Amino acid sequence: MDKKQKNHLLPKLKKVSFDFGSSMRYARFTKRNPDAKAYWHYHPEVELVFIEQGFGNRYVGNHISKFEDGDLILMGPNIPHFGYEFGFQGVHEEVVVQFNNEIIENSIELMPELTAIHELINRAKSGISFHGETKAYIGKELILMEGQRPFDRLQRLFKILEYLAHSKEYKVLNADGVTLIIRNQNEDRINKVFQHVKENYDSEITLEEISQLALMTVPAFCRYFKKHTKKTFTQFVNDFRIRQAIRLLAHGDRSISEIANEVGFNNFSHFNKQFKRVTGESPSMYKKAMYQVLR
Repeated sequence: MDKKQKNHLLPKLKKVSFDFGSSMRYARFTKRNPDAKAYWHYHPEVELVFIEQGFGNRYVGNHISKFEDGDLILMGPNIPHFGYEFGFQGVHEEVVVQFNNEIIENSIELMPELTAIHELINRAKSGISFHGETKAYIGKELILMEGQRPFDRLQRLFKILEYLAHSKEYKVLNADGVTLIIRNQNEDRINKVFQHVKENYDSEITLEEISQLALMTVPAFCRYFKKHTKKTFTQFVNDFRIRQAIRLLAHGDRSISEIANEVGFNNFSHFNKQFKRVTGESPSMYKKAMYQVLR
């Protein structure tokens, strides 16, 4: 795969336009747009999404997981993700709220009442999924925002964020993934490793090779990498390759075996095993379900 093809798989910056006279964007969808095309993207705005019902997979940074019976997720700034139209199944009823975190950052010193919300946004840099009574209650609050005046929406948003800040019904999605790499950008060593994987994932990357790049022995590197990512290096590379394979399935008409080879899996059986480990489905079943949604 050449550099141009690889760049096609990198997340794209999405421009978010706020509602007129408002410091946020609010959108509610009660049916799927058949012309909408999901793509891997990011934006500097915080995003809160409520899916009233339906099921599918979440794609948030380095995290891929299933959700059922709807979802409520809070994503911090600049987390790469797919929109829920990618692979979603069921009745599409969705509320999306996007706002600039500077509202909180610039006000925290003057208004210490925002401390809990500020800490919530920091946690959301890894993506947070809420469940239980929290999801049900906040979902209703988000639906009530439709048709409100900008000031009333802002009031309700702060009320929602304060509630989420104190909820115990949540799961951090991406704690062992890309955001940890980003969070450690002052560490030149881990950055070099990540960049090397991003540029060479379609080729064999040996532990000896990557350890030399990090100027460490193999055992020392394995301990170092596991400490920073909570994954072995092999698992990290396999997960990275599977994410690229998923995006190739959504962009083009290559066969599954061709895609497996393009992302660095020389053993098709091993590719199938790793793909099912990450997504819960075989590549063929996943491709069939995705095409039914995206066509």
